[in-house]
Amino acid sequence: MISAARTFFVFALVGTLAFANLTNQDLTAAEPDLIKVGIIGLDTSHVPNFTKSFNVDNSEADVAGFRVVAAYPKGSPDIESSVSRVPKYIEEVKKMGVEIVQSIDELVEKVDVVMLETNDGRPHLEQLIPCLKAGKLTFIDKPIAGSLADTLAIFKASEIYDTPIFSSSSLRFAEGAQAIRNGAIGDVLGCDAYSPASLETTHPDLYWYGIHGVETLFTCMGAGCKSVVRTQTEDFEAVTGVWDNGRIGRFRGIRKGASGYGGLAFGTKEIREIGKYGGYRPLVVEMAKFFKTGISPIPNQETIEIYAFMEAADESKRQGGKPVTLESVIEKAKPEADARLKEFGVIK
Repeated sequence: MISAARTFFVFALVGTLAFANLTNQDLTAAEPDLIKVGIIGLDTSHVPNFTKSFNVDNSEADVAGFRVVAAYPKGSPDIESSVSRVPKYIEEVKKMGVEIVQSIDELVEKVDVVMLETNDGRPHLEQLIPCLKAGKLTFIDKPIAGSLADTLAIFKASEIYDTPIFSSSSLRFAEGAQAIRNGAIGDVLGCDAYSPASLETTHPDLYWYGIHGVETLFTCMGAGCKSVVRTQTEDFEAVTGVWDNGRIGRFRGIRKGASGYGGLAFGTKEIREIGKYGGYRPLVVEMAKFFKTGISPIPNQETIEIYAFMEAADESKRQGGKPVTLESVIEKAKPEADARLKEFGVIK
């Protein structure tokens, strides 16, 4: 639960954006009610897109009152696609009035809320802890972490520091997926979702890009997955989950041929296409709501299940395609999660 003091604080900060081209110092003086946003990580295209949404002169009402003012740019030296992007995105955000800082500690002193955008999920726990200690509401871009253990540790640290977090793929907030989640086809009895599923050797197989389709699947199905079975070939993934009440959901990952995002949902009233990806803006709107209220649009348990689903898929692969329960991989990850929190001094 967000504290009463923090709720008062974030509501008191809500204002409207007026002077887009002022310096950071002048901007703060001219607009004391502006919610100042900081970024950790400048190695993803999400960064300039999110910054443009918040920093334009004519921000629409649902994203107005925010300004990205500072960024800590460090990338991941062992992921070429990460480190090579940093110089370009530094220059892009600087043109939008964002100050580049040299540490996360410096960043949190300058901002009210944080977008943790580092493309690599492995450092997220370490990067997040200073934000939580400072009481900064934080959006964590996908993947939330580089392991299930770190995922559990992140949510436990959020509880310990009484500072809410929220993590999501932008695919969750596509119009079609949200309509299905909100009852457009009646109760959802099943879903087949697909997305690209490129692999990155530093991450569990589906964490890097399959997360998009898996998040779409959970958006439609909700929490309650019990077990998964995985089949993998060089070019494709097929992960079938059994939910409560016998519902079945499936993720198809694509590495060859025509690709894209979407799927089919099966309801008590209708069978419906999930529809196309709707871009970044719906996610930015949800971030704005979260930064104002401190309330995540996604239950924490559902996000944990998403990463447990992908970890169970890896375990099923290791076991030659046998069914693996989400509960088993979560229980296995808990001791490592606590060890990680001890490593960073969050628990003793």
